[in-house]
Amino acid sequence: MDRWFRKVFAYLVAKKRMANGTLTRRLTCQEVVELVTEYLEGVLAPAKRLQFEQHLAGCPGCANYLEQMRLTIRMIRQITPEPVDPERKADVLRIFRQWKQDEQ
Repeated sequence: MDRWFRKVFAYLVAKKRMANGTLTRRLTCQEVVELVTEYLEGVLAPAKRLQFEQHLAGCPGCANYLEQMRLTIRMIRQITPEPVDPERKADVLRIFRQWKQDEQ
């Protein structure tokens, strides 16, 4: 219920701001996908967060994507890391260092 209320509230506030001209445009689905991490970490600027939540209120696909990301995060937190063989770790680090050098 709380999440529903926040979505409705965000939508109504954003709608009012759009009518007043203080919120210029809606986010695209691509922009929402690009902002999901910042949203989940709670670091989106208030105006951008409002646009983000307004988009979610009207886009079931993006709302579903956000829920999938939340579920993925919860599931990953349940994974117990296994110890890594020092030689394998050194190999992986060497490969990444080489990759970074090749990019430059």
